[in-house]
Amino acid sequence: MKARLNTLQPAPGSKKTKKRVGRGIAAGGGKTAGRGHKGQRSRSGGNVRPGFEGGQLPLQKRIPAFGFRSHIGMKTAEVRTSELARLGPESVVDLAALKKAGVVRKNAARARIFLSGPVPAKVTVRGVGVSKGAAAAIQAAGGKVEVGADAAG
Repeated sequence: MKARLNTLQPAPGSKKTKKRVGRGIAAGGGKTAGRGHKGQRSRSGGNVRPGFEGGQLPLQKRIPAFGFRSHIGMKTAEVRTSELARLGPESVVDLAALKKAGVVRKNAARARIFLSGPVPAKVTVRGVGVSKGAAAAIQAAGGKVEVGADAAG
């Protein structure tokens, strides 16, 4: 026999009906409706917020603070040396050129170049932070690194 959609139902005993509290003493969950007598939690809308410990200093305030997120780091774009090829050979690498080529986001306030991949020939890095390894690789490829006052790192 085929089961039809309008005859489908859960297996007997698999679903238990929810107890309807507050429906009189004879119903088994009447009068206080499982809330006990008096007190904050017996009242309508009465409860404490998560983490409240009855006036004791809560756990999240007792333990020491940790962690830090640099706001400078959020505005600093990371650039791989292999991405400098997008600017073309013998180009000047600065923040404006990186934004124009689409290497970094438009809202980046600063950038830092890291050694990862090949270095294009004879690029001049100006006003952008450069790691030690990247600076050595750029100079070895015949390029120049001009670290200015506004360079990050």
